[in-house]
Amino acid sequence: MNRRPDAFHAIDHVHMAQALRLAERGLYTTQPNPRVGCIIARGEEVLGQGWHQRAGESHAEVFALREAGERARGATAYVTLEPCAHWGRTPPCADALVAAGVARVVIAAEDPFPQVDGHGIAKLRAAGIEVQTGLMRDAARELNIGFFSRIERKRPWVRVKLAMSLDGRTALANGESKWITGEAARADVQRWRARSSAILTGSGTVLADNPRLTVRLDESDPVHAYVPPLRVILDRHLRTPAGSHVLTDGQAPTLLLHAASVTASDSRFQHVECAIAPELGNALDLTEVLAILAARDCNEVHVEAGPTLCGALLAEGLADEVLLYIAPVFLGDSGRPLLHLPVLTEMADRWRLQTVDQRQLGEDLRIRLRPRA
Repeated sequence: MNRRPDAFHAIDHVHMAQALRLAERGLYTTQPNPRVGCIIARGEEVLGQGWHQRAGESHAEVFALREAGERARGATAYVTLEPCAHWGRTPPCADALVAAGVARVVIAAEDPFPQVDGHGIAKLRAAGIEVQTGLMRDAARELNIGFFSRIERKRPWVRVKLAMSLDGRTALANGESKWITGEAARADVQRWRARSSAILTGSGTVLADNPRLTVRLDESDPVHAYVPPLRVILDRHLRTPAGSHVLTDGQAPTLLLHAASVTASDSRFQHVECAIAPELGNALDLTEVLAILAARDCNEVHVEAGPTLCGALLAEGLADEVLLYIAPVFLGDSGRPLLHLPVLTEMADRWRLQTVDQRQLGEDLRIRLRPRA
Protein backbone atom coordinates (compact mmCIF):
# COMPACT_ATOMS: atom_id res chain seq x y z
CA MET A 1 0.00 0.00 0.00
CA ASN A 2 1.41 3.39 -1.02
CA ARG A 3 -0.01 5.87 1.43
CA ARG A 4 -0.29 9.60 0.98
CA PRO A 5 2.01 11.44 3.45
CA ASP A 6 -1.06 12.77 5.32
CA ALA A 7 -2.46 9.23 5.72
CA PHE A 8 0.21 8.17 8.20
CA HIS A 9 -0.21 8.75 11.93
CA ALA A 10 1.86 11.32 13.78
CA ILE A 11 3.64 8.56 15.70
CA ASP A 12 4.62 6.96 12.36
CA HIS A 13 6.45 10.15 11.45
CA VAL A 14 8.21 10.21 14.82
CA HIS A 15 9.49 6.65 14.52
CA MET A 16 10.54 6.97 10.87
CA ALA A 17 12.42 10.18 11.63
CA GLN A 18 14.33 8.31 14.33
CA ALA A 19 15.00 5.43 11.93
CA LEU A 20 16.50 7.92 9.47
CA ARG A 21 18.70 9.39 12.20
CA LEU A 22 19.92 5.88 12.97
CA ALA A 23 20.59 5.22 9.29
CA GLU A 24 22.73 8.34 9.12
CA ARG A 25 25.12 6.79 11.64
CA GLY A 26 26.30 4.53 8.82
CA LEU A 27 27.06 7.50 6.56
CA TYR A 28 30.79 6.74 6.39
CA THR A 29 30.94 2.98 6.90
CA THR A 30 28.39 1.04 4.83
CA GLN A 31 29.93 1.47 1.36
CA PRO A 32 28.86 -0.01 -1.03
CA ASN A 33 25.67 -0.85 0.81
CA PRO A 34 22.94 1.72 1.51
CA ARG A 35 22.58 3.42 4.88
CA VAL A 36 19.52 1.92 6.61
CA GLY A 37 17.85 2.34 10.00
CA CYS A 38 15.06 0.41 11.71
CA ILE A 39 12.74 0.94 14.67
CA ILE A 40 10.49 -1.74 16.20
CA ALA A 41 7.66 -0.08 18.12
CA ARG A 42 4.24 -0.62 19.62
CA GLY A 43 2.42 2.67 19.68
CA GLU A 44 4.75 5.25 21.18
CA GLU A 45 6.98 2.66 22.85
CA VAL A 46 10.23 1.81 21.07
CA LEU A 47 11.01 -1.88 21.56
CA GLY A 48 14.17 -2.12 19.51
CA GLN A 49 16.32 -0.10 17.16
CA GLY A 50 19.30 -0.61 14.91
CA TRP A 51 21.18 0.51 11.84
CA HIS A 52 23.37 -1.08 9.21
CA GLN A 53 26.88 -0.42 10.41
CA ARG A 54 29.24 -2.06 7.89
CA ALA A 55 28.99 -3.95 4.64
CA GLY A 56 29.04 -7.69 5.27
CA GLU A 57 27.62 -7.34 8.78
CA SER A 58 24.05 -7.55 10.03
CA HIS A 59 21.43 -5.24 8.57
CA ALA A 60 19.40 -2.70 10.51
CA GLU A 61 16.37 -4.97 10.96
CA VAL A 62 18.46 -7.70 12.60
CA PHE A 63 19.84 -5.34 15.24
CA ALA A 64 16.37 -3.92 15.96
CA LEU A 65 14.71 -7.34 16.20
CA ARG A 66 17.51 -8.63 18.42
CA GLU A 67 16.90 -5.76 20.83
CA ALA A 68 13.11 -6.15 20.75
CA GLY A 69 13.17 -9.92 21.27
CA GLU A 70 9.78 -11.56 21.77
CA ARG A 71 8.15 -8.15 22.14
CA ALA A 72 8.44 -7.72 18.34
CA ARG A 73 5.47 -10.07 17.84
CA GLY A 74 2.48 -7.98 16.80
CA ALA A 75 4.55 -4.77 16.69
CA THR A 76 5.31 -2.34 13.84
CA ALA A 77 8.67 -2.15 12.11
CA TYR A 78 9.78 1.15 10.60
CA VAL A 79 12.50 0.66 7.99
CA THR A 80 14.11 3.37 5.85
CA LEU A 81 14.62 1.00 2.89
CA GLU A 82 12.71 -2.04 1.67
CA PRO A 83 13.92 -5.13 3.56
CA CYS A 84 16.12 -7.41 1.45
CA ALA A 85 14.63 -10.63 0.15
CA HIS A 86 17.71 -12.54 -0.95
CA TRP A 87 20.74 -14.26 0.52
CA GLY A 88 23.88 -12.18 0.16
CA ARG A 89 26.55 -12.01 2.81
CA THR A 90 23.65 -11.99 5.32
CA PRO A 91 20.22 -13.72 5.39
CA PRO A 92 17.08 -11.98 4.03
CA CYS A 93 15.72 -9.35 6.39
CA ALA A 94 12.18 -9.88 5.08
CA ASP A 95 12.37 -13.47 6.40
CA ALA A 96 13.59 -12.21 9.79
CA LEU A 97 10.63 -9.83 10.08
CA VAL A 98 8.22 -12.62 9.17
CA ALA A 99 9.80 -15.01 11.70
CA ALA A 100 9.61 -12.34 14.41
CA GLY A 101 5.85 -12.04 13.89
CA VAL A 102 5.63 -8.29 13.30
CA ALA A 103 2.13 -7.21 12.29
CA ARG A 104 2.97 -4.13 10.22
CA VAL A 105 5.96 -2.78 8.32
CA VAL A 106 6.29 0.86 7.30
CA ILE A 107 8.93 1.44 4.61
CA ALA A 108 10.31 4.82 3.58
CA ALA A 109 11.72 3.93 0.15
CA GLU A 110 11.52 0.94 -2.14
CA ASP A 111 14.86 -0.73 -2.97
CA PRO A 112 15.63 -0.72 -6.73
CA PHE A 113 18.39 -3.34 -6.38
CA PRO A 114 17.23 -6.12 -8.77
CA GLN A 115 17.34 -8.89 -6.17
CA VAL A 116 15.15 -6.85 -3.81
CA ASP A 117 13.00 -4.50 -5.96
CA GLY A 118 9.54 -5.32 -4.65
CA HIS A 119 10.41 -8.86 -3.60
CA GLY A 120 10.89 -7.88 0.03
CA ILE A 121 7.49 -6.22 0.14
CA ALA A 122 5.91 -9.20 -1.61
CA LYS A 123 7.37 -11.63 0.95
CA LEU A 124 6.00 -9.59 3.83
CA ARG A 125 2.53 -9.31 2.33
CA ALA A 126 2.47 -13.01 1.45
CA ALA A 127 2.98 -13.70 5.17
CA GLY A 128 -0.06 -11.57 6.04
CA ILE A 129 1.92 -8.55 7.24
CA GLU A 130 0.47 -5.12 6.52
CA VAL A 131 3.00 -3.12 4.47
CA GLN A 132 2.87 0.61 3.82
CA THR A 133 5.45 2.56 1.83
CA GLY A 134 6.44 6.13 1.05
CA LEU A 135 6.72 7.71 4.49
CA MET A 136 9.65 10.20 4.28
CA ARG A 137 10.70 8.63 0.97
CA ASP A 138 12.54 11.73 -0.24
CA ALA A 139 14.67 11.89 2.92
CA ALA A 140 15.53 8.19 2.66
CA ARG A 141 16.53 8.55 -0.98
CA GLU A 142 18.60 11.65 -0.24
CA LEU A 143 20.53 9.79 2.45
CA ASN A 144 21.40 7.13 -0.14
CA ILE A 145 21.56 9.34 -3.20
CA GLY A 146 24.65 7.59 -4.56
CA PHE A 147 23.22 4.10 -4.09
CA PHE A 148 20.04 5.04 -5.96
CA SER A 149 22.10 6.70 -8.69
CA ARG A 150 24.27 3.62 -9.19
CA ILE A 151 21.35 1.19 -9.33
CA GLU A 152 18.87 3.31 -11.29
CA ARG A 153 21.16 5.33 -13.59
CA LYS A 154 24.08 2.89 -13.75
CA ARG A 155 26.51 5.61 -12.68
CA PRO A 156 27.62 7.11 -9.36
CA TRP A 157 26.43 10.40 -7.95
CA VAL A 158 29.13 12.90 -8.92
CA ARG A 159 29.95 15.69 -6.46
CA VAL A 160 32.43 18.33 -7.68
CA LYS A 161 34.30 20.24 -5.00
CA LEU A 162 35.49 23.75 -5.90
CA ALA A 163 37.12 26.48 -3.82
CA MET A 164 37.47 30.05 -5.00
CA SER A 165 38.11 33.64 -4.03
CA LEU A 166 35.42 36.28 -4.25
CA ASP A 167 36.63 37.12 -7.76
CA GLY A 168 36.27 33.51 -8.91
CA ARG A 169 39.92 32.46 -8.82
CA THR A 170 41.27 29.16 -7.54
CA ALA A 171 45.00 29.93 -7.39
CA LEU A 172 47.58 32.57 -8.17
CA ALA A 173 48.97 32.76 -11.70
CA ASN A 174 51.99 30.70 -10.57
CA GLY A 175 49.69 27.93 -9.32
CA GLU A 176 49.98 28.60 -5.59
CA SER A 177 46.66 27.77 -3.93
CA LYS A 178 47.41 26.85 -0.29
CA TRP A 179 45.32 27.92 1.32
CA ILE A 180 42.40 29.84 -0.16
CA THR A 181 39.97 28.64 2.48
CA GLY A 182 40.36 28.32 6.23
CA GLU A 183 40.69 25.39 8.56
CA ALA A 184 36.94 24.85 9.11
CA ALA A 185 36.24 24.63 5.38
CA ARG A 186 39.13 22.23 4.84
CA ALA A 187 37.87 19.98 7.65
CA ASP A 188 34.43 20.00 6.05
CA VAL A 189 35.95 18.78 2.78
CA GLN A 190 37.52 15.84 4.61
CA ARG A 191 34.10 14.71 5.84
CA TRP A 192 32.72 14.84 2.29
CA ARG A 193 35.71 12.78 1.18
CA ALA A 194 35.07 10.26 3.97
CA ARG A 195 31.48 9.58 2.90
CA SER A 196 32.48 9.02 -0.74
CA SER A 197 33.27 5.78 -2.51
CA ALA A 198 35.97 7.35 -4.67
CA ILE A 199 37.97 10.57 -5.01
CA LEU A 200 38.54 11.48 -8.64
CA THR A 201 41.15 13.76 -10.18
CA GLY A 202 43.18 14.16 -13.36
CA SER A 203 46.85 13.65 -14.06
CA GLY A 204 47.33 17.42 -14.38
CA THR A 205 46.42 17.88 -10.73
CA VAL A 206 48.78 15.06 -9.73
CA LEU A 207 51.61 16.67 -11.70
CA ALA A 208 50.96 20.13 -10.29
CA ASP A 209 50.16 19.37 -6.65
CA ASN A 210 51.19 15.77 -5.88
CA PRO A 211 48.05 15.32 -3.73
CA ARG A 212 47.46 12.38 -1.40
CA LEU A 213 43.69 12.28 -2.00
CA THR A 214 43.13 10.60 1.36
CA VAL A 215 40.85 11.41 4.28
CA ARG A 216 42.62 13.44 6.94
CA LEU A 217 40.54 14.14 10.02
CA ASP A 218 41.49 15.73 13.29
CA GLU A 219 41.39 13.37 16.28
CA SER A 220 38.56 15.43 17.76
CA ASP A 221 36.39 15.03 14.65
CA PRO A 222 33.19 13.02 15.32
CA VAL A 223 33.82 10.87 12.21
CA HIS A 224 35.69 8.01 13.88
CA ALA A 225 35.42 5.33 11.19
CA TYR A 226 35.09 5.31 7.42
CA VAL A 227 35.85 3.13 4.42
CA PRO A 228 38.93 4.64 2.69
CA PRO A 229 37.74 5.96 -0.69
CA LEU A 230 39.28 4.61 -3.87
CA ARG A 231 41.64 7.14 -5.46
CA VAL A 232 40.90 7.41 -9.19
CA ILE A 233 43.36 9.17 -11.50
CA LEU A 234 42.40 9.92 -15.09
CA ASP A 235 45.80 9.62 -16.73
CA ARG A 236 45.28 9.13 -20.44
CA HIS A 237 48.99 8.92 -21.32
CA LEU A 238 50.28 7.59 -17.95
CA ARG A 239 52.06 10.80 -17.02
CA THR A 240 51.89 10.25 -13.26
CA PRO A 241 55.55 10.40 -12.16
CA ALA A 242 57.39 7.95 -9.97
CA GLY A 243 57.30 9.03 -6.33
CA SER A 244 53.79 10.51 -6.53
CA HIS A 245 51.88 10.01 -3.30
CA VAL A 246 49.02 8.23 -5.07
CA LEU A 247 51.49 5.61 -6.34
CA THR A 248 53.64 5.07 -3.29
CA ASP A 249 52.04 6.01 0.03
CA GLY A 250 49.77 2.95 0.32
CA GLN A 251 47.26 4.92 2.38
CA ALA A 252 44.32 4.11 0.10
CA PRO A 253 43.70 1.96 -2.98
CA THR A 254 44.49 3.68 -6.28
CA LEU A 255 43.09 3.12 -9.77
CA LEU A 256 44.72 4.75 -12.81
CA LEU A 257 42.52 4.87 -15.89
CA HIS A 258 44.41 5.31 -19.15
CA ALA A 259 44.02 5.01 -22.91
CA ALA A 260 44.45 1.72 -24.75
CA SER A 261 47.39 3.17 -26.67
CA VAL A 262 49.69 3.05 -23.61
CA THR A 263 50.72 0.19 -21.36
CA ALA A 264 51.28 0.38 -17.60
CA SER A 265 54.24 -1.98 -17.64
CA ASP A 266 56.96 -0.14 -15.73
CA SER A 267 57.71 -0.24 -12.01
CA ARG A 268 55.92 3.03 -11.28
CA PHE A 269 52.61 1.20 -11.17
CA GLN A 270 53.50 -1.98 -9.28
CA HIS A 271 51.50 -0.99 -6.18
CA VAL A 272 48.38 0.38 -7.90
CA GLU A 273 45.79 -0.90 -10.32
CA CYS A 274 45.73 0.34 -13.90
CA ALA A 275 42.86 -0.15 -16.33
CA ILE A 276 41.91 0.99 -19.80
CA ALA A 277 39.09 3.48 -20.32
CA PRO A 278 37.61 4.34 -23.72
CA GLU A 279 38.52 7.64 -25.31
CA LEU A 280 36.25 10.32 -26.69
CA GLY A 281 38.06 12.88 -28.82
CA ASN A 282 41.26 13.95 -27.07
CA ALA A 283 40.26 12.79 -23.59
CA LEU A 284 38.97 9.76 -21.74
CA ASP A 285 35.23 9.25 -22.16
CA LEU A 286 33.83 10.52 -18.86
CA THR A 287 30.52 8.69 -19.25
CA GLU A 288 32.44 5.43 -19.64
CA VAL A 289 34.68 6.33 -16.70
CA LEU A 290 31.60 6.65 -14.49
CA ALA A 291 30.24 3.35 -15.80
CA ILE A 292 33.55 1.70 -14.84
CA LEU A 293 33.26 3.11 -11.32
CA ALA A 294 29.61 2.03 -11.01
CA ALA A 295 30.67 -1.50 -11.97
CA ARG A 296 33.10 -1.30 -9.03
CA ASP A 297 30.19 -0.47 -6.69
CA CYS A 298 31.07 3.21 -6.31
CA ASN A 299 28.04 5.14 -5.07
CA GLU A 300 29.32 8.69 -4.52
CA VAL A 301 32.30 10.10 -6.42
CA HIS A 302 33.99 13.16 -4.96
CA VAL A 303 35.86 15.20 -7.59
CA GLU A 304 38.84 17.40 -6.70
CA ALA A 305 40.42 18.37 -9.98
CA GLY A 306 41.49 21.25 -12.19
CA PRO A 307 39.26 23.55 -14.25
CA THR A 308 39.40 21.35 -17.35
CA LEU A 309 38.09 18.11 -15.82
CA CYS A 310 35.59 19.89 -13.54
CA GLY A 311 34.37 22.01 -16.44
CA ALA A 312 33.99 18.94 -18.67
CA LEU A 313 31.90 17.11 -16.07
CA LEU A 314 29.60 20.11 -15.76
CA ALA A 315 29.41 20.75 -19.52
CA GLU A 316 28.59 17.10 -20.24
CA GLY A 317 25.82 17.01 -17.64
CA LEU A 318 27.70 14.55 -15.45
CA ALA A 319 28.14 16.76 -12.37
CA ASP A 320 25.19 16.06 -10.10
CA GLU A 321 26.25 18.41 -7.34
CA VAL A 322 28.75 21.19 -6.74
CA LEU A 323 30.32 21.93 -3.36
CA LEU A 324 31.50 25.51 -3.73
CA TYR A 325 33.67 27.01 -0.99
CA ILE A 326 34.03 30.79 -1.20
CA ALA A 327 36.77 32.58 0.73
CA PRO A 328 36.49 36.32 1.52
CA VAL A 329 39.63 37.20 -0.46
CA PHE A 330 40.55 38.54 -3.90
CA LEU A 331 43.29 36.95 -6.02
CA GLY A 332 43.25 39.35 -8.96
CA ASP A 333 42.74 39.13 -12.71
CA SER A 334 45.79 36.96 -13.33
CA GLY A 335 44.60 34.23 -10.94
CA ARG A 336 43.57 30.85 -12.31
CA PRO A 337 39.88 30.37 -13.23
CA LEU A 338 37.36 28.14 -11.52
CA LEU A 339 36.27 26.21 -14.62
CA HIS A 340 36.96 25.86 -18.32
CA LEU A 341 33.58 25.81 -20.05
CA PRO A 342 32.53 26.13 -23.69
CA VAL A 343 31.93 29.67 -24.95
CA LEU A 344 28.26 30.66 -24.89
CA THR A 345 26.62 33.04 -27.33
CA GLU A 346 23.13 33.02 -25.80
CA MET A 347 22.19 33.66 -22.18
CA ALA A 348 19.50 31.01 -22.60
CA ASP A 349 22.30 28.40 -22.82
CA ARG A 350 23.87 29.26 -19.47
CA TRP A 351 24.34 26.52 -16.89
CA ARG A 352 21.68 27.10 -14.25
CA LEU A 353 22.09 25.76 -10.74
CA GLN A 354 19.87 25.76 -7.69
CA THR A 355 21.05 26.11 -4.11
CA VAL A 356 20.48 23.04 -1.93
CA ASP A 357 21.94 24.59 1.20
CA GLN A 358 24.58 27.03 2.35
CA ARG A 359 26.65 27.14 5.50
CA GLN A 360 29.17 29.44 7.12
CA LEU A 361 32.41 27.65 7.96
CA GLY A 362 34.67 29.98 9.87
CA GLU A 363 35.16 32.95 7.56
CA ASP A 364 34.26 30.95 4.47
CA LEU A 365 30.93 30.14 2.87
CA ARG A 366 29.99 26.72 1.53
CA ILE A 367 27.21 26.60 -1.06
CA ARG A 368 25.87 23.24 -2.21
CA LEU A 369 24.32 23.43 -5.67
CA ARG A 370 22.65 21.11 -8.14
CA PRO A 371 21.84 21.62 -11.82
CA ARG A 372 18.28 22.68 -12.48
CA ALA A 373 16.18 20.06 -14.22
